[in-house]
Amino acid sequence: MVRVALYRDEGIVLRAQKLGEADRIVTLLTREHGKVRAVAKGVRRTSSRFGARLEPFMVVDLQLHEGRNLDVVTQAETIGSYARAISESYPLYTAGATMLEAADRLVADEREPAVQQFWLLAGALRALSERRQDATLLMDSYLLRALAIAGWAPTFTDCGRCGEPGPHHAFSVASGGAVCSRCRPPGSPAPAPETFTLLAALLSGEWDVAEATADRHRREASGLVAAYSQFHLERTLRSLRMVERSPQALERT
Repeated sequence: MVRVALYRDEGIVLRAQKLGEADRIVTLLTREHGKVRAVAKGVRRTSSRFGARLEPFMVVDLQLHEGRNLDVVTQAETIGSYARAISESYPLYTAGATMLEAADRLVADEREPAVQQFWLLAGALRALSERRQDATLLMDSYLLRALAIAGWAPTFTDCGRCGEPGPHHAFSVASGGAVCSRCRPPGSPAPAPETFTLLAALLSGEWDVAEATADRHRREASGLVAAYSQFHLERTLRSLRMVERSPQALERT
């Protein structure tokens, strides 16, 4: 008798790519099994029962059949239907796409549990779809927190190299954030004090502080978050380039 290995889990759809004429390969960040790649058979047919549930940004309750190379999705029920709300707005979509891409990079190994990353991403996508805060602020907050969970927590007060209590005036990506005058590498930027305050608020989730900041400090903070993220991920986040080019006037559309 052949044993069929079935399991259930909750998952966030990170990526989807076509396979053959009607199937799709989905990359999922699951709550218990980490990152999983699975085949969703027939989901591109109009008669598919759960095709729309396996789009990027969706949070779903899944049943999967464990395969040799790729698992197979046998059931999918919606938990968080965020794809439509996020995809309707360019700023929301590009911010969300950056989150998904970062999660895919941060959870590099398949089937390695990443529970904290799962819950952080699920909460960020829900907040983004509900437009609770500005899209770029949400994205920057997510990136800082996700990197902290991965072991690259930045400092925005004490010196990231020697630990001298701050506040300090310079920022070094390679040194882990704020740096004192003795540890400051040549050419390090000197962000405004308000930018350091914003960055600390985004990391800790102090939204009243973050939302009270001026646009120039938000732009400066976003640049530092982008540089910090891509340094530690050791590659460019392609979606982030679209965010940086998005018109400021569209942020609330």
